[in-house]
Amino acid sequence: MTYIFPLVSVLLGAFIGLVFQPKNKKNLKLLLAFSGAFLLSITVMHLLPEVYHTVLHNHDGANHSHAEGYRVGLFIMVGILFQIVLEFFSKGAEHGHVHTHDKMNALPWTLFISLCLHALLEGMPVSHHHNLAIGIAIHHLPIAVILTTFFINAGLAKKWIILFMVAFAMMTPFGTLISEKLDFLTHYYTEISAIVIGILFHISSTIIFESSENHKFNVAKISAIVLGILLGYLI
Repeated sequence: MTYIFPLVSVLLGAFIGLVFQPKNKKNLKLLLAFSGAFLLSITVMHLLPEVYHTVLHNHDGANHSHAEGYRVGLFIMVGILFQIVLEFFSKGAEHGHVHTHDKMNALPWTLFISLCLHALLEGMPVSHHHNLAIGIAIHHLPIAVILTTFFINAGLAKKWIILFMVAFAMMTPFGTLISEKLDFLTHYYTEISAIVIGILFHISSTIIFESSENHKFNVAKISAIVLGILLGYLI
């Protein structure tokens, strides 16, 4: 299931975008708000405590433990900065913020590479936190719908849209796979997880605020966010 959920969610979102081309952005924004809150909840309540627990219990001495704790914090900040750099190329597609009036005749390579790299990194902690696969799947579903609809409106050929979305769908499971199989990545699991935590912090908080028009919250948005937080806590 850790491989299936993120893969199927993107393919399902692409199918919805290609076949139905939904025009109701309100429902997508509610789903985005829920997914952002759910992802943030899993990050804060599960990923973050696990990383610090590992560091503090694997090193003897208070000074050494504190030094390692600061080191984890540094990698979290690296993750936040790395995501900001990625968004320079992806234009915020990771949180459903894509728009252009330009027509596309070929695959947008900068968007493709940055999104795939983002999805690949997201999949790495899933090998140790299987519930994160559900959060990523819920996060990717509305993104896939929005991306596919965006590509259609930009006039990108259907073959490129399908290629883009299939490759994007495979990246998160591939990240999980290599994190399990490659000893090098297993050795640096804590550092990689800290970077991913920074990425998820930035993505999820941005989704929560950008899912509201003019940064105003209504009852539906607040309800979706609260539900996402509760499910992240209970899972």
